Amino acid sequence: MDDTADAFIETFTLPGAADGPLGGLTLAVKDLYDVAGHVTGFGSPDWAAQHPVPEVHAAVVDRFLAAGATVLGKTHTDELAYSLLGVNAHYGTPKNSADPRRVPGGSSSGSVAAVAAGLVDIGLGSDTGGSVRAPASFCGVWGLRTTHGLLPLTGARPLAPSFDTCGWFARDGAVMARVAEAMGLPAAEAPTQLLLPVDLWAQADAETVAALAPALADLEARMGPACPVVLAPDGIDRWCETFRITQAAEIWQTHGDWVQAAKPEFGPGVAERFAMAAALTEGQIADARAHRLEIRQRLAAVMTAETVLVLPTCPSPAPLCNMDAAALDAFRSRALRSLCPAGLGGLPQLSVPAGVVDGGPVGLSLIGAAGQDRALIALAAAT
Repeated sequence: MDDTADAFIETFTLPGAADGPLGGLTLAVKDLYDVAGHVTGFGSPDWAAQHPVPEVHAAVVDRFLAAGATVLGKTHTDELAYSLLGVNAHYGTPKNSADPRRVPGGSSSGSVAAVAAGLVDIGLGSDTGGSVRAPASFCGVWGLRTTHGLLPLTGARPLAPSFDTCGWFARDGAVMARVAEAMGLPAAEAPTQLLLPVDLWAQADAETVAALAPALADLEARMGPACPVVLAPDGIDRWCETFRITQAAEIWQTHGDWVQAAKPEFGPGVAERFAMAAALTEGQIADARAHRLEIRQRLAAVMTAETVLVLPTCPSPAPLCNMDAAALDAFRSRALRSLCPAGLGGLPQLSVPAGVVDGGPVGLSLIGAAGQDRALIALAAAT
């Protein structure tokens, strides 16, 4: 393979079952999922050097192989998956084929880059805080964050377990739907009411809102006018802070011992986030966890099998590659305001390419109730 997108950390061919529903499709695997006989590097050379080569595939990789997909290699990820940008200080930045001036997004950077460049049909990623949704928006492809707990993460490196989900990329809705069915996601009734979260639309740049207007109009032509709602009555900034603290607390609980013992050399941004996670107090964590329960109650009241939220995936196109580290981290913080609700609620979210701003793709997202994953794909594919 000619890796024109610098997407892969390792290439190889692992054929799937001959008669599966994904037969003829190729798959790139994010390098936090185990593939037997191949190092799981987790975006970190220190991690790769200190952990054994897996002897069995991750559960979801097994599912793809059983369904007939052929694995073509493992793809780059941001360090320990703790970033949204796709910039890795050790391995470089995969190419955003849709606009090479811009970062591809992360942490599923290599998988989205491989799909956007046409190197594979499917890119397997993971999504904790936006690591499928943001890259899909930035690179102009489809990306699904699945309902939390719907697909097994056995054999996948965790980041923040109560947020971690499996997800994937494709260039069209037909492949997205084939994968969802092959992975065993349940069928679901189509939602009937569009909800427009005005507080999340307010996070987006005016140019992004304008670029997404035709796609929104298409949805409204099919489903009727979207009903405006304020998703976060107590403020989306507070929701974002709750996400930041609860996620970081879990990350430190999951990886703090290794970080303290191994003292890995983290790149800019990732190092500061781990330092923040280590410094959280018990009071901060307890308050954030209590608020998360309130948020989940709010989301349960708004999100039913009949309703679907429609919103910009991110507030703008991807940042330019030449932005300095401080500007990139500020962008990440801003993007999390739009991305945090689905993570806090464990909800499925689908990003579809819906416009271009200054040469960079922007995505429109659909968020559904738990288990509505396939209904979101069907709704978007029919528009």
